[in-house]
Amino acid sequence: MKEITSESLETAPVSVATESSETTAKGSELPTAAAVASPLIPEGDKPHKAKASSLVKEAQAYVTELFAKELPAKLTYHSLRHTEGVVKECRALAPVANLSPDDTEALLLAAWFHDTGYLDVYDGHEFRSMERAEAWLTEHGVAPARVQLVKDLISATHRDSVPETELQKLLIDADMSNLAREDFRSNAELLRTEWEVVLGKTYSNLEWAELQLNFMLAHKYHSDAGKDSYRKAFKANIAEQRDQLKKSEKKEKKKNREQNDTLAQPKRGIETMFRTMYNNHMKLSDMADKKASMMIQLNAVLISVIITYLGAKMGKAGTLGPLMTNNPVLGIPVSILLATALGSVTTAILSAQPDVTAFKWLKKSPEIATNRRVNLLFFGNFTKLSLDNFQSGIRELMRQKDGLYTNMVTDVYYLGEVLARKYGLLRTSYTIFMVGLILTALSFAIALLYKS
Repeated sequence: MKEITSESLETAPVSVATESSETTAKGSELPTAAAVASPLIPEGDKPHKAKASSLVKEAQAYVTELFAKELPAKLTYHSLRHTEGVVKECRALAPVANLSPDDTEALLLAAWFHDTGYLDVYDGHEFRSMERAEAWLTEHGVAPARVQLVKDLISATHRDSVPETELQKLLIDADMSNLAREDFRSNAELLRTEWEVVLGKTYSNLEWAELQLNFMLAHKYHSDAGKDSYRKAFKANIAEQRDQLKKSEKKEKKKNREQNDTLAQPKRGIETMFRTMYNNHMKLSDMADKKASMMIQLNAVLISVIITYLGAKMGKAGTLGPLMTNNPVLGIPVSILLATALGSVTTAILSAQPDVTAFKWLKKSPEIATNRRVNLLFFGNFTKLSLDNFQSGIRELMRQKDGLYTNMVTDVYYLGEVLARKYGLLRTSYTIFMVGLILTALSFAIALLYKS
């Protein structure tokens, strides 16, 4: 069987039935294992099949047992079923080609042994098939000239060989009869599976359909008997494969359109998601500002009271009053409270301070205003651009299918960054205030104990 190996794959046109071990310039075997039953010609018009000699029957029994014992499970296409199908086609073609009994026997022997090399190696299996055939035929006392004839027939199924004799043409045509069968597409799937498992080659439905069609268009049958037997069904299968390729292309286009248009159309789910995200960010930002405002007011009052009290006391005779004079240790809790209020109010002010994400490099490089990091819908970004550059950026944004949503996603991201900074500073403010109050209370208690 003609082999389409990984080498031929890289040079062959993309088509659906990529038979990994059977593609040749002359029609190597393509996906679609030869079915055991292949009614290519109406039963009433089909010629009688050639009879198998006793030697052929012995070869049949030997190969059948050999495949049953040694055939790897991963060979889903190149199985005994395929070999039996090729033999059956050879028996049908032999009478049409008016072969002699001796030539018929040689053809059938080559058909039985032509894929036995797959038991040893995938690429170049024809050579191992020749060796197996030679060993078996020699063991059965077949003349060397007949053995060489069978080996030459098997060698002709290699992807790089060109058939020269009528027998070689008949064997290749029988090997490629799968292309003219009604079940050629289902058999092609067997080959596709085999390639994925054995060669690690995977194809999408569209790629496989293209590969199959291209291979079929490049293939031709060589013998007159093969042309007469397969021409009509082969043409019908090519037409069917064209239809299949068109269907695959439509499905692929529809799939791509659905994927690409999802962001271009106002989908309710997407709009709801963005609306919810914006609302959550706004609420969180408002909460952070309110908490910061509360801390600012509270600490501002504390600072004002402490400074006012100390200022009033120091204004009298230049001292801090009898309480502070008699108990200088009380200055420690007062100092801690003042430092606490100052640190807490400072971080709270930083948290409430407006923060605008902007890119200074936009002024120097306005031509990259379409950068995904830039949000042209936000004043902090587009005010860095001139009016002309802003207008061109917006026009480019409107031409892009997902540009609007990209800008919205960018805006949400930077809103999140601002919120993270706000809440980080706010947490620091509350922590300073809490720790400061605890230290103030402890130091005041210690000062009272010290006085007593």
